[in-house]
Amino acid sequence: MKVKEVMIKEVATLDVNDELSLANDIMRLGRIRHLPVVDGARLVGIVSERDLFRSSLAQALGYSGQTPREVMKTVRIKDIMVQEIVTISPELDLCKAVKMMIDKKIGSLPVVDHDRLVGLITETDIMLEYLKYCVGE
Repeated sequence: MKVKEVMIKEVATLDVNDELSLANDIMRLGRIRHLPVVDGARLVGIVSERDLFRSSLAQALGYSGQTPREVMKTVRIKDIMVQEIVTISPELDLCKAVKMMIDKKIGSLPVVDHDRLVGLITETDIMLEYLKYCVGE
């Protein structure tokens, strides 16, 4: 089985200049834990729920008297995103993607084809596919 058969094709993304508050809203409302970051059409980073929490906590500690939401509006995605991104091809074997996620201890992999983000695969996507296999759906 190939990554392209399991990946999410319609991926919510952030722009490098978006506010941290937008990432928080998308993650909370969409129940999303990983958001790729783009600069134009180019993938330049990723923000996870953990990055969001760590950054907002650090910022909040330096801004007494402001609400967490007010603090999040002062921080740009480019200031907190992880720039060292591990990506995969849609043609990669799913087992290799799983091994990569385990080895690198990451919960998602942006799927890139010719330098263009075409999808995202997460631990949850893999578990759902495995469940289909087990149940025979």
